[in-house]
Amino acid sequence: MISVIITAYKEEKTIGRAIEAILSNRIKEKTEIIIICPDKATADIVKKYQKKNNNIVLLKDKREGKPAALNQTFKKAKGDILLLTDGDVFIGKNALKEMVNPFKNPKVGAVTGRPVSVSPKDKMLGYWSHLLTDVGAHETRTNLAKKGKFIVCSGYLYAFRSGIIKKLDPKTLSEDAVISSIIAEKGYKIHYSPLAKVYVKYPTHLTDWIKQKRRSTGGYLQINQMAKSKKTMRSFLKESAGIFRAFSYSKNIKEFFWVLLLIIARIYLWALIFIDIKLGKRNLKKPWPVIESTK
Repeated sequence: MISVIITAYKEEKTIGRAIEAILSNRIKEKTEIIIICPDKATADIVKKYQKKNNNIVLLKDKREGKPAALNQTFKKAKGDILLLTDGDVFIGKNALKEMVNPFKNPKVGAVTGRPVSVSPKDKMLGYWSHLLTDVGAHETRTNLAKKGKFIVCSGYLYAFRSGIIKKLDPKTLSEDAVISSIIAEKGYKIHYSPLAKVYVKYPTHLTDWIKQKRRSTGGYLQINQMAKSKKTMRSFLKESAGIFRAFSYSKNIKEFFWVLLLIIARIYLWALIFIDIKLGKRNLKKPWPVIESTK
């Protein structure tokens, strides 16, 4: 059995599309969909789908942070495979099959899909999203997979064997990074399935972009504190090594200039993360702000 877990908050406009995309993916394994959210607007939409499908489960999020919400779903899930995604994204055709099939290999402990940006590429933040998903994520994971090296799962779409992770630390910033590291630490392989696409709308405001990246990128630094293996796919030095490829991705002067601005933004971001994690200036148990422009 497959347990698809969707975390959502104030996503009444997108949760229906997320559910329908999963229901339209036909696989031979029995599937349950567990949705956890704190707000009534999102829950009301989910309840409409529950009336038509008995395999949809709705849980009340206590607003203690995403790790706590996931811990609730881990207790409820019945599947041998737990597949995690979000309420403001939607998976592509055959994505579930591409995510589940690699588990036929008993050495595979987790599988990650491929985020694809649906943001306009002719806008700076949209261009950044395409650059970071095409080069920073897809090319990096493809190259690491070919070399048999450690891969960090994408939080937008990933799956792992039930029982490997039973409970997350409430202070976890990026559960995908920490879970990936723990799975690798336990001797399992992480498989990349580029045909398992998940479509994502990225922030349209710079302040939202900083908020989103501050949390997700900061989670990579937590690996050193929360997993013995200390494996990571991202660091300031590793990002710096990919600057040439980032510039080669640009097709004109405008895009070249946008890459320059992205580099400046990433330096600023890493400075904020250093303050958050290394200097301990942020309360990691406190829920992080919702990124409104991705809804």
